[in-house]
Amino acid sequence: MPKLNASELEELIIQGFPDLRDDAWRIEAVDENYVRVRMPYHRSNLRPGGTISGPALMELSDVAMYAAVLAMIGPVMLAVTTSLNINFMRKAEQVDVIGECRLLKLGSRLAVGEVAMHADGDDALVAHATLTYSIPPKDQRPA
Repeated sequence: MPKLNASELEELIIQGFPDLRDDAWRIEAVDENYVRVRMPYHRSNLRPGGTISGPALMELSDVAMYAAVLAMIGPVMLAVTTSLNINFMRKAEQVDVIGECRLLKLGSRLAVGEVAMHADGDDALVAHATLTYSIPPKDQRPA
């Protein structure tokens, strides 16, 4: 059962990363080992040629994974990305992009997940990422 809901996750991440643009993404759903995040279309996410950039999609995948991990373990802000592999499947048009993260393994020290990303209104994948997160041991977490 998730320990944090969508609004709690959003607030926690915004507090932890105050320099993020406040309209950069929205957490839409949280379930057991699952989070859906929307990256609203913004021209700052474009690359030459008018498509959503790779770095923007990498950010979406990392935010989705971070949210999924925190949803399940609670507010452990020092959980960190140790690996991110992304495959770009097709052009991401100038619309919102949805990232759906599923945790494949959630251990006491490592979490492994995948994020499928698609344009809003289109189920075809624009990118797919696999990520690994390191979770600090309980005795090294801030009180």
